[in-house]
Amino acid sequence: MPTTTAAAKKVQAKNDYDAFLATCPSRKLLDRISDKWAALIMCALGRGGDPRALRFSELSRELAGVSQKMLTQTLRSLEADGLLTRTVTPTVPVTVSYELTELGMSLHLMVRQLKGWAETHMDEVLANRAAYEARTV
Repeated sequence: MPTTTAAAKKVQAKNDYDAFLATCPSRKLLDRISDKWAALIMCALGRGGDPRALRFSELSRELAGVSQKMLTQTLRSLEADGLLTRTVTPTVPVTVSYELTELGMSLHLMVRQLKGWAETHMDEVLANRAAYEARTV
């Protein structure tokens, strides 16, 4: 009976990723990247099609309504997943900036399209919601 090497097991596990399965780790990733703040951060950092570094305060101003706590948590989770980098510059005061990684840029392209779709079709969605509410009340 042949034994399976650790490398072969890793390849098999990767091939077995299926977000429809409750135990699949890709579910947590999907949950994270489908969060509105994560998507908007990625769009802000990739605006114009090229990654750009933004400071925390710049991101906070650009993302109307995000709390400091939520922005911090979301930035940390995106950094942990390797989607953005955090650079600390020793100035007075210390300057911290965030920029999409290559992996983050590959996801940014899809997130930007989703954001664009939502903006383009918002009137139609609002009309459908109003019609639905009129039918169900």
